[in-house]
Amino acid sequence: MTALSVNVNKIAVLRNSRGGNDPDVVRAAMTCLRAGAHGITVHPRPDQRHVRAQDVYALSELTRQHGVEFNIEGNPFAPPREGYPGLLPLCEQTRPAQVTLVPDSDGQLTSDHGFDFGRDAERLRPLIAELKAMGCRVSLFVDADNPQIGQAAVLGADRVELYTGPYAEAFLQGDATQSLAQFADAARRAQAAGLGVNAGHDLSQANLARFLSEVPAVLEVSIGHALISEALYDGLEATVAAYLGAIAQAGVLDT
Repeated sequence: MTALSVNVNKIAVLRNSRGGNDPDVVRAAMTCLRAGAHGITVHPRPDQRHVRAQDVYALSELTRQHGVEFNIEGNPFAPPREGYPGLLPLCEQTRPAQVTLVPDSDGQLTSDHGFDFGRDAERLRPLIAELKAMGCRVSLFVDADNPQIGQAAVLGADRVELYTGPYAEAFLQGDATQSLAQFADAARRAQAAGLGVNAGHDLSQANLARFLSEVPAVLEVSIGHALISEALYDGLEATVAAYLGAIAQAGVLDT
């Protein structure tokens, strides 16, 4: 079954809007795990607008205690600054199960594109090797229409995460058939190169089951914004349970 990793960044956004520690990111993560989530994802950015280094340390300990996966996302090219030691130092200190490398910048509202391997390959290669030497599985954020998806394996990555924003937009517009075919093709190309396939961005209760039923062998989905938004209405435990139900439903649709 596809694993659900809950991204708790939005909890930190709400906390940071007032200072202090409410809502508590660690308590929220514990609630997600109690509801059955398979892991926790964070995306600490240099500008510290949501999850911060101290959160990463605390969540690393929490996931270790619960025996679940911890996934740290981030831009490996972003230099350290006050309060942010840099992605690789954070990973060295916490040793997450997975590191998802994303080519975002401070100016981006959210991650909205994958790596350009023609431009970034030689910079990525030694960083991937460093992370794997720490014992981390490495996933690269990619666009489904990238003809060089298999290049991620050549660089030493273990997985790719398909950026699913375009699928979510097509689904919202009422016709995701063509988009799903493109994502299914991207997944097969990645798998043919020996890569595992993850997915994330704008996946929701509404669109998740169909995506997983038509895109083969997705190992993990990382979901934050929609899940936390929906939890405002239905509660966090109930919402995590609903996502797990959508994942289970995908298996039924796929048969």
